[in-house]
Amino acid sequence: MENFVYYNPVRILFGEGKIAEIGHYVPKGMKVMMTYGGGSIKKNGVYDQVMKALTGTDVVEFGGIEPNPHYETLMKAVETARREGVGFLLAVGGGSVIDGTKFIAAAVGYEGEDPWNIVAKGTPVKAAMPLAAVLTLPATGSEMNCGAVITRESTREKLAFHCPLVFPRFSVMDPTVTYSLPKRQLANGVVDTFVHVMEQYYTMTEHTEIQDRFSEGILRTLVAIGPRIISADTPDYQDRANFMWAATMGLNGLIAVGVVEDWATHQIGHELTAFHGLDHGVTLAIVLPGVMEATKEHRRRKLLQFGERVWGIDPTAADAAEQAIARTERFFNSLGVKTRLGDYGVGMETIERIERRFRDRGRYAVGGIDDVNVDNVKAILVSRL
Repeated sequence: MENFVYYNPVRILFGEGKIAEIGHYVPKGMKVMMTYGGGSIKKNGVYDQVMKALTGTDVVEFGGIEPNPHYETLMKAVETARREGVGFLLAVGGGSVIDGTKFIAAAVGYEGEDPWNIVAKGTPVKAAMPLAAVLTLPATGSEMNCGAVITRESTREKLAFHCPLVFPRFSVMDPTVTYSLPKRQLANGVVDTFVHVMEQYYTMTEHTEIQDRFSEGILRTLVAIGPRIISADTPDYQDRANFMWAATMGLNGLIAVGVVEDWATHQIGHELTAFHGLDHGVTLAIVLPGVMEATKEHRRRKLLQFGERVWGIDPTAADAAEQAIARTERFFNSLGVKTRLGDYGVGMETIERIERRFRDRGRYAVGGIDDVNVDNVKAILVSRL
């Protein structure tokens, strides 16, 4: 196990009816800007719940934050926040809205020439506006971490940034708000959570028994409840609650302590989204089996452990590693997610563009371990055609 420092200041309000408690935690006397996406919160009743909880608070609204939030849209929100004298941000939505709101929080007081440098160059953020979140779609864990992924539409770049100043002050998680979600979004959320865990678990660090067991517990939970969530005609509160908490625990930093992480699947998947607009969860379901195949010898011990503890595969079987990869892909398929580039009309032209982009960045390793690198990223994607 590696040395580590773990810090997470986010207060979680979990359970049915918890949206009503927002008013107890929003700072008094501050103008609040509520951010949201395409307007689904106005159809499913979440908007009304939030506004009722904020009775007596001066609220400014900013809607229209896209999936894979666009820098160009977020900068309009930054201008609104500055013009209106906003003092607190409340993100109401899924990971994209929360990620975008984190960027807004960091960019409002940014003193540099181009706020995009926060993402593109990792320019330090010296101050950020306080924010909180009301989660409506479990997937990214953004409600309990300090990371965000932002897309610049003009250049088709999708990049991440991390800053401890953009941890939400609190996040509300009511499983009942997921009842109106379409199955496609639920499936994407299950895949996203599964791969988040894998990129912290399926690596090379030894002697991390606690982190491994936590990770395996989350993965086994997803395997058990994921298909039920997708197939159920009537939402089950306990399944939705466990799914919501699994997504949060999958990326709040706890399972990452003391381990070497590898985010190659996400890095490659981001490019597929940037070039083709594929759902984030879809790109991960496509790429992960290819990454596992490319790394199965270098990470064999961990792959066999994963196969045994998550899928019940005999680790002494000659094809145990191959079985673990195949079972993972079949799990994604069982959720209704197709896992081949050809299923989405993506071919060699895009693969070659992605390879060039990674080479142009001048870094060898694509994620955190150099067994996925600029020399084999093309082969990984070709294997997924």
